[in-house]
Amino acid sequence: MKIYPAVDILQCKAVRLYKGDYSEKTDYGDPIEAALTLKELGAEYLHIVDLDGAKSGNTPNLRIISEIAAKTGIFVEVGGGIRSMETVEKYLSHGLSRVIIGTAAVTDREFLRKAVSLYGDKIAVGADILDGSVRISGWLSDSGIKTQDFMADMQAVGVKTVICTDISKDGALNGTNITLYEKLCRDFPTIEIVASGGVTAIPEITELKKAGVSGAIIGKAYYTGLIDIARAIEVAR
Repeated sequence: MKIYPAVDILQCKAVRLYKGDYSEKTDYGDPIEAALTLKELGAEYLHIVDLDGAKSGNTPNLRIISEIAAKTGIFVEVGGGIRSMETVEKYLSHGLSRVIIGTAAVTDREFLRKAVSLYGDKIAVGADILDGSVRISGWLSDSGIKTQDFMADMQAVGVKTVICTDISKDGALNGTNITLYEKLCRDFPTIEIVASGGVTAIPEITELKKAGVSGAIIGKAYYTGLIDIARAIEVAR
C-alpha cells in the first residue's frame, strides 16, 4: 500500500480544510517547502489539490505545482479543476505523474472516456462522498449520484484508480471510514481504491491495508503531529 501525504493549495498557501469547508482552513505555509519536507521524511508519492482550481475550473497554481514536481522528483498527482483535455495535457507536460478528474467525471463523461483512452493510468478519478452521494465543484454541490452507481460507471469506463474521500471525515481527526473502503474494494476489484479523509492513527493504516486499498492519503493528521509519515510508510509497506 502506498502513502500519499497531501498538500492542499489555496491562495498560494498549504492549507487544510475542515470537512471541505473553505471558510474553516488552517494555513501551513509554503506548499513547495511542505512538499520538500515530506520528501525528506521518506515520501515517494504526493497528493496535491488545487483548491482554487477546484472552484474556478482552471489552473491558478500551476507554477507552484509544477515546481513541486520538479524539485521533489517523486510521483506527484494533482486534482482540482481538471475539466478539459487542455488542462490534463498542461499538467502532464509540466511533469505531473497523474491527474485526478473529479467534477468532470460526473458532468462530462465523454471527456473522461477520452482522457482514459489517451492516458490510461495517468488518469485517476476523485469520488468525493457525503451521505452516500458524490459531491462536485470543490465539494460545494450534490451531484445526486449514489456512490455505488458512480463506481460502477467508473469501472465500465475503464478507470484504473479512484481516490475516494469521505468528506464527513476529512480534516476532522476522528478516524477514517474503514467500512466504506472495505465495501468498495470488495464490490469493485478491478479498481484501485485510494482512501482519503480522516486517517488519524497508524492502526488505521494497518486496517486499510487489510481492507485491500491501494493507497491512503494523509493530510491533517501529519500536519498536527498525530501521524509520523516515516512510520506510516513503513507500516503501509
